[in-house]
Amino acid sequence: MFQGFEKHLRYIKGVGIAFRIGGHGPALLLLHGHPQTHVIWHKVAETLAQHFTVIAADLRGYGDSGKPDDDAEHLNYSKRTMAADMAELMSDLGFERFKVLAHDRGARVAHRLGVDYASRVERMVLLDIAPTLAMYRGTNEAFARSYWHWFFLIRPQPLPEMLINSAPAQYLKSVMGARSAGMAPFTPEALKEYERCLALPGTATGICGDYRASATIDLVHDQADIDAGVKLTCPLKVMWGAEGAIEACFDALSAWCKVATQVEGKALPCGHYIAEEIPEIVLREVMIFLLK
Repeated sequence: MFQGFEKHLRYIKGVGIAFRIGGHGPALLLLHGHPQTHVIWHKVAETLAQHFTVIAADLRGYGDSGKPDDDAEHLNYSKRTMAADMAELMSDLGFERFKVLAHDRGARVAHRLGVDYASRVERMVLLDIAPTLAMYRGTNEAFARSYWHWFFLIRPQPLPEMLINSAPAQYLKSVMGARSAGMAPFTPEALKEYERCLALPGTATGICGDYRASATIDLVHDQADIDAGVKLTCPLKVMWGAEGAIEACFDALSAWCKVATQVEGKALPCGHYIAEEIPEIVLREVMIFLLK
């Protein structure tokens, strides 16, 4: 995986951010989701690196990045804080302007990154999410059953952390394997890496901190943007799985049009793990949009 890439660790305000970098051309930041790492991009990264300088990073709390404790207000894992990690990482690497491709939790970080650092993000592709505030406010029984972990992980410490740490590989398979494609999209090499990282000390804390922040401080920040009329202004492409909960429970394109000014999007023939289920289609759609 990641032939021609180098792996590094940079400290951003005391928190190590792990990433791989490879390729040449304009900068493209790749951000992953839960309960995975930057390895989700292994089927597309080498092709993207023929056109971009690709930076595939682990979010704080995930992978080989640092895992600070969750604080009472969940500020350590607010999307504002996690977006600042990535903005500073890109500055450290010499990229003041860049494009973003992000999935799941990483797409929530990317949304905040595009709002808080609007002058720096040129274009953005977000995979299989609707805006966080819209999803919480639109929760129904079907969504709650499909995304049960959203409500499990926000429970107070230490219960969710204890249960994850008691059987991290089983937790991973319970979440990932329950989606429409089961475990079929994940190569043995990638799955081994996800299992390794989920078992690292502090990962359960990071995951829970991420979700607790999304249900608290992130909603405050998102509502403040709405109240102030602040929107995502960079060209945005959103895509989601036709076989997943976003398609079944939300009008994703309409929801994004309410918080962004330049939006296009559509459902794709897959479930949640888009880049691992249909990498060829992802590459085609992403290249058309990001190379404009």
